[in-house]
Amino acid sequence: MKNGLIIWNVVLTLVAGYLLIAKFSNKNRVNSTTKNEHLNDTLNSAAPFSIAYFQMDSVAANFEEVKKLKKELDQKAVDNNNELDKLTKDFRERYNYFHEKIKNNQLSEERQLAASEELKQKDEYISNRRKQLEQDYNEFMMRRQNDIKSKIEAFIKDYNKTRNYSYVLSDDPGLFYYQDTAFNITSDVIKGLNKLYPITKSK
Repeated sequence: MKNGLIIWNVVLTLVAGYLLIAKFSNKNRVNSTTKNEHLNDTLNSAAPFSIAYFQMDSVAANFEEVKKLKKELDQKAVDNNNELDKLTKDFRERYNYFHEKIKNNQLSEERQLAASEELKQKDEYISNRRKQLEQDYNEFMMRRQNDIKSKIEAFIKDYNKTRNYSYVLSDDPGLFYYQDTAFNITSDVIKGLNKLYPITKSK
């Protein structure tokens, strides 16, 4: 009797296990089929997309706004260097003047202290002025670069209204290893930007 109950329990356990395995296997097959059908529907219904690109180095070399910015930055660099050179020259002349006076015992101790303080202040002024000029230069450059970037973005957005590209990428040198030139819109970008943002040529 005892052995009979044990055998019966084993049989029931095996049957229950089989039913559970069969149920979950069937459910997984249904879920997998449903997911695959949904994925196929998504892929089949997805709208086609295309990607265009433009070469940023060509735009930088031919967009008049960029050329103008380069000239402005070059001029600012020259002006800054000239100002700092003049300040440095004045400092050296003043230093040599005091040095000569001290060497010839023509300055009192009190005047030497005053001269030392004067030179120290001039040196600090030159250092602070250099930092200020560098900061102004960098802020100007960033402000103008952001302005140019905004103009390019605005043009691309308007340009794409009739082209319907999914993406328009900027190709910096060395970024892509292969490009289909059929999707190269660099020429359109340069022409469009220069037409949209003309630069008055100085005589």
